[in-house]
Amino acid sequence: MTLQRRTFIIHSTVACGSLVAAQTALAQTTPAADLVKDTDAAALAVGYVTDATRANKVKYPTYAAGQRCGACVLYEASASEKSGPCPLFPNKQVAAGGWCSSWAKKV
Repeated sequence: MTLQRRTFIIHSTVACGSLVAAQTALAQTTPAADLVKDTDAAALAVGYVTDATRANKVKYPTYAAGQRCGACVLYEASASEKSGPCPLFPNKQVAAGGWCSSWAKKV
């Protein structure tokens, strides 16, 4: 009887190790999230543009020169990265040089 228990424990350990290795390999090969496009419904709702220099005061009255996603409190990547996640756009990334009406200065 102890032989069966020992075999079960060995097989269970190997199976768990295989699952962890497979999950790690899958996580490393998962592609990066897509960038938000200016034409996406969520982007249109908040006035998102991929290039902040295109956010003029006529169309976007809350825009001020120098505002960009990389300097926003909602931007979840370092300012030096070209793109990063934003909670306004789940499973997508925004351009660091972009802008939207929800912009708030990072302190």
